[in-house]
Amino acid sequence: MSEIQAKKDNSIRIGISSCLLGQEVRYDGAHKHSRYITETLGQYFEFMPFCPEVAIGMGIPRAPIRLVSTADGIRARGVKDSSIDVTQQIEDYAMQVVPQVKGLSGYLFKRASPSCGMERVKVYTEAGMPVNTHSGIYAGSLLQALPELPAEEEGRLMDPVLRENFIERVFVYNRWHNLLDEGLTAGKLVDFHTRHKYSVLAHDEPKYRQLGQLVAEAGKGDLQKTATRYISLLMQALTKKATPKTHTNVLQHLSGYLKEYLDTDDKKELLEVIDSYRLGLVPLIVPITLLKHHFRKNPDAYILQQYYLNPHPKELMLRNSL
Repeated sequence: MSEIQAKKDNSIRIGISSCLLGQEVRYDGAHKHSRYITETLGQYFEFMPFCPEVAIGMGIPRAPIRLVSTADGIRARGVKDSSIDVTQQIEDYAMQVVPQVKGLSGYLFKRASPSCGMERVKVYTEAGMPVNTHSGIYAGSLLQALPELPAEEEGRLMDPVLRENFIERVFVYNRWHNLLDEGLTAGKLVDFHTRHKYSVLAHDEPKYRQLGQLVAEAGKGDLQKTATRYISLLMQALTKKATPKTHTNVLQHLSGYLKEYLDTDDKKELLEVIDSYRLGLVPLIVPITLLKHHFRKNPDAYILQQYYLNPHPKELMLRNSL
């Protein structure tokens, strides 16, 4: 079995706008194939495609729609024929697929689509003038029903920070699904949180503290309610972008576990490398690699289980540009 095939056999399932896979489902019969998605992410993710406009029977090709601001709210109406209004059909379809999407670990939406755009989709007045922006009808409905679901637009994957953020969340959410499949216990929740502590700290310190307090009470109340609250807070925390400042804070915490083992020169080198990252002189992978080197020589069971050091496959090279 090839390495790629082995990766696919253990792939993570995520939803995606069908056109991003090269399927010719757009209103004009075209597609918006993303090679990065299919050729790079496709080594690790199994894609479940959705096209709400086709699913509700609009056909290919079809009359284009756009978002229109009306007295009844934001509507999905025909560009040339305003009597076409598919808002309710798209909303109904979103609710129809919620049970399928609920079991997925993430979702990639098509940017700017009146059905699938996550945000900043143009909204027009009934006279046809652009007035503001909104989420697409399908994406907005789906994410309202599944607020913890890691989601992103394909265009934003070109931003290295947003790309790393999305993929990290997908891997965390997949681990959460695996935990639930195994059978949740208070002990397993504590272990899950322990292994993600520094990942959370790199994103949102206040929620890091909230999550710690929540997990400390895991064995004292309704475990299911605790778990529901936990994953909601966790995904909120991880959605907040990590910064060089917050990463530096975590790197300094981790280096503290080595202070008894490193000689003066090694300590100085490590601190200089962390500071170089803080100043933007080297990418995050440089201090991470040095820390992992020292922890291999001076193992610490608590630190070596932290997903922060290995949040996703190194072959994706996500930290090389952070």
